[in-house]
Amino acid sequence: MKWNKLGQIYKVSSSCEEIISHASNPLAIHLNENVFRIFYSARNSLNKSSVSFVDIDIVTLENINNPDEVVFSYGKKESFYSHGVSIGNCYTQNNKDYILFMGWQFKDGEHWRGDVGRLEVIDKKTLLLDPVHAFMEIDEEDKISLSYPWVMFHEGIYKMWYGSTIDWTSENEEMIHVIKYATSIDGENWEKHGIAIPYEIGVAQAFSKPSVLIVDSGYHMWYSYRSGDGTKYRIGYSHSGDGIRWECKHNKVGIDVSKTGWDSEMICYPFVFEHKNDKYMLYNGNDYGKTGFGLAILEK
Repeated sequence: MKWNKLGQIYKVSSSCEEIISHASNPLAIHLNENVFRIFYSARNSLNKSSVSFVDIDIVTLENINNPDEVVFSYGKKESFYSHGVSIGNCYTQNNKDYILFMGWQFKDGEHWRGDVGRLEVIDKKTLLLDPVHAFMEIDEEDKISLSYPWVMFHEGIYKMWYGSTIDWTSENEEMIHVIKYATSIDGENWEKHGIAIPYEIGVAQAFSKPSVLIVDSGYHMWYSYRSGDGTKYRIGYSHSGDGIRWECKHNKVGIDVSKTGWDSEMICYPFVFEHKNDKYMLYNGNDYGKTGFGLAILEK
């Protein structure tokens, strides 16, 4: 596997006070021909994130439309997304399109925490919170914090891979945040099945933002991970024959930081999608996507 980088296709440049920096967690929805609407999480001067989008032709790499506005904002002080919104992927359920997101909370005297919210996507532009409360909260299985889910409808059920914190720290002082698996018959009620991607202290222990493709050769997942040795986020890869038992193949991922430039220190938050028999990866670079996002194409 080898990903050929096509460059930084979107650079943050805005007059909107809610888009001071970052275009994190890029999420592509097809509009027409080679044009995709790419939603992302932007930050304001208080580091609170909201959702905006830009339309890009992924062949010419031209920015077709940049409305320079927020389409869904972080919530009020006591809400589960009071300090930010970080989006996962878009999926269809009962003829409605949804995006699940991580809602950020920072309460006085406490560690930050994530819960999962759901947005209905109307006309590929308008995002409505549905339900108004968290869609998935911490519970007996996930006791500490949750993050970015990826949901697919496959083999007659909904399948979700999502992040869950086991511990905020460990023997190397890095947190343990893993990717778990859940399934649902109706997309509303979920049965949790525990850890999907195996973790190892000092090797790969802080995971986030799963992105899954299912093809004839099985399940393929890309995600961000840190080892705990001080190295910043890298993109990892695992393979599975059934979506339940996964084998980490980080040495096969085929993409790494650049020698210089916007993605020379960190690469993270992959979003992999297919278009006209090609596979593309949107991803962020240094400082969690502070200056924008890039695109790569899988070499055939």
